[in-house]
Amino acid sequence: MEPQMLIEPASAAGVPAPMWFIEFFKVLGFTLHAVPMNLWYAGLLIALWLHLGGNEHGRRFAARLLRQMPIIVAYGVNLGIVPLLFVQLGYHQFFYPATILMAWFWLAIVGLLIPAYYGVYLYAWALRDGHEGVAGWKKLVGWCAALFFIAIGFLFANGWSLMEHVQRWPELFNAHNIAGAALGTALNTGDPTLWPRWLLMFGLALGTTAVWVLVDTAWLNAGCGDEYRRWAWSFARKLYTAGMIWAAAAGAWYVFGTWPPELRATMFEYPMVILTVLTALAPGLPWLLMMTAGWCPAKRATVAAAAVAQFGVLGINAVSRQIVQNVNLRDYGDVLAQPTDVQWSPLVMFLLVFVLGLAVVGWMIAQIRRCDA
Repeated sequence: MEPQMLIEPASAAGVPAPMWFIEFFKVLGFTLHAVPMNLWYAGLLIALWLHLGGNEHGRRFAARLLRQMPIIVAYGVNLGIVPLLFVQLGYHQFFYPATILMAWFWLAIVGLLIPAYYGVYLYAWALRDGHEGVAGWKKLVGWCAALFFIAIGFLFANGWSLMEHVQRWPELFNAHNIAGAALGTALNTGDPTLWPRWLLMFGLALGTTAVWVLVDTAWLNAGCGDEYRRWAWSFARKLYTAGMIWAAAAGAWYVFGTWPPELRATMFEYPMVILTVLTALAPGLPWLLMMTAGWCPAKRATVAAAAVAQFGVLGINAVSRQIVQNVNLRDYGDVLAQPTDVQWSPLVMFLLVFVLGLAVVGWMIAQIRRCDA
């Protein structure tokens, strides 16, 4: 069986938006989604660990993040709709066959998300009377929620890696079908790119969590004292350093250990080599800002700069991943050359709702900060 036999036919009606528009909002939407997603992916584990065995300041931060987690998860889930929408719109030929091959695991994401969401709510509610009175079984629920979120990340990584490695589809289909009907029980665990991609995201998530420690301290926790601030800066620096080393190791494994020669040649030729190098070096900017903050009197400005820089780290990684995805798919179809039949009224409505939604999110965060101050 040839892989092309499993690719969904292109839409005869054409794509209802320009491909540059689809890719722009796919990347922007994923970057916006990645910020809260990183906090539940790695931040929840860090908070549970600190709440279990950290010092007084560590437990204080853990309690704050755990109380914030229901809102963070809500933002992350809703912002995740945007990139998922544009994946289905512009990459439907590859998205649907890949997720059909792993259909039961893909549906399991919802089955894992609901109890994980309830779990963080339960833990946050248990903290209403202070971080010392959380029952043991509620702590267990919190750890289960963290593991569920990690499993969700693993299943998403499976879906995205399978979507762009079409050459693996026949093997998985032949192993997971009955009389030509896909069973939906395939996982892409045999793909060598899956594991470093999954681990790379965890390293980036550690960095985002480190930056959030400073954002929470500088902007949301107005009543904290100097001793807590010193702990927060020290902890954030250590955590970001660990995340940067983790991401560098996983990224090197991904690029030099799993990329085929054709992809490596494309990404290391001019002008793509500029993007590749910037993607590798990008985490150094937030790290430098955090490490040199002792010589900067306006620490709030430094925290804001580090937060913007970390958003840039996630954004440039998303851009690089998008280009790699297109390169991996070009032997099976040029997604950028799809015919278009632009439907302007839905696009204008989407833009208005998108901007309004971000404004509402900003207003809600401002209200949370006011209540927390």
